[in-house]
Order: sequence, then C-alpha cells, then structure tokens
Amino acid sequence: MKISSFKISLVLIIIGMIWISVVFNETEKTYDSILLKQSNSIEAKSEFLGIGIGYYKLYMPEFAGEDMFVQILDTNDNVIEEQRVHTKMAVGYFHFNENGTYTVKITNISNNPIDLQIEFGNTNSQKMMPAGITLLAGALGMMIISYIKIKNYNIEQPEENIS
Repeated sequence: MKISSFKISLVLIIIGMIWISVVFNETEKTYDSILLKQSNSIEAKSEFLGIGIGYYKLYMPEFAGEDMFVQILDTNDNVIEEQRVHTKMAVGYFHFNENGTYTVKITNISNNPIDLQIEFGNTNSQKMMPAGITLLAGALGMMIISYIKIKNYNIEQPEENIS
C-alpha cells in the first residue's frame, strides 16, 4: 500500500489542528454571564504568568445594535488595550509581559440593558509553537504537491479542422 505525500500532508494538518485545540482548551479561562444595565460596568479578572498573549471573548445572544466599551487593565490598573464593541460577538487579543492579575472591564454605553457572556484568559501561545509548526509543514507540503500536480496536468485541445 502506497501512501501519497498529499495524504501525509493532510494528516499533518489534522494533527496540528487537533493539537492546537487541545492546548487552547487546557488554558485557564474565566467565564461570566450577566445582564448589564445602562451605564453599568462589569470586571472579570484572571491570573497570567510569564509573557504571552491573552484574549477576551464577548457574546451578546440577543444583540440589537448595542455598544460596549472594553478596557484591559494590567496588574497596576493601567489601561493596556481598549476597544469599542458594537457586534454580536467580539474577540480581542492583548500582550502581557509580567506575572499578575489582569482585568477586563466592560461598560454598557448603549441605552438598553445587554445580556452578556464573557470569556477571559490566556491563549498559551508559547505551547502552541510545535503544533503550529506541524500545521505549517502540512500546509506547505500540500501546496507544493498540489502545484506539482496542476503544473503537470494537460488538457487535450480538439483539432480545429474536424470534418
């Protein structure tokens, strides 16, 4: 049984995707769900270690055009990231470079109460590097093999003077 390079590349891509999702699911995350009234704020805190990339995900199940203002605060309550959100779901990323408790502060700046679900945590991006390299190797292999197959593919052209 001959295993083609295309199948090997496909397997590398699948392994890389599964590996990345397992690493991401192992991260510590903070979940919260609340009905946020007009001009009120909510804070969610999470402990981060070392240097890396953190994220927040906001989801409004009953979205009707509301606006929110999001701030990420470091261990000294300095604003390191801020964004205005006016979509049903928003995901934001930020860099952290010291150990400590980071905070996401969300303020309702619309005129209506908002049903809000928050997820806040660390992406563990450093642990994803080997999985990302596996995924990249599979994707590059698949592109090169596809290019070679397409380059060698010939389409027969009919003759012009067929009687």
